[in-house]
Amino acid sequence: MLLGEYKYNVDAKGRLFIPARLRDETGDSLVVTRSLDKCINVYSAKEWQVFVDKLVNLPEITAAKVKRFIFSSAMEINADSMGRIVLPQKLRENANITKSVIILGVDNHAEIWAEEEYNKYEETCDTEEMLKLLSGYSF
Repeated sequence: MLLGEYKYNVDAKGRLFIPARLRDETGDSLVVTRSLDKCINVYSAKEWQVFVDKLVNLPEITAAKVKRFIFSSAMEINADSMGRIVLPQKLRENANITKSVIILGVDNHAEIWAEEEYNKYEETCDTEEMLKLLSGYSF
């Protein structure tokens, strides 16, 4: 399970250090893709396959746009010996990532957010709204 929040910088070559705690869970072979949010999703090979299995089983008429959105931007990447990955330029642009990022562990995947975008997102989080969503699930 991926947990935590980490702050790092992307260097001029688009490289980003992935925290050891996250690498321990994901391994060095990762799949990155754009998210429906303004961030980059990062999956281990195993969790990517679980996600893909769910996507490919959706009816084509329902999921064609989502599949196109996710698969067209997905790339398999490997961490180097120093634990860094190179974030593809297109994904960085889509997530507005230039330098400072927040990496979140979100259960079965990680998210990489531009710090500014994540701060904007946090401002929109409403605890009472979340409680209402969860109340139907015995929380």
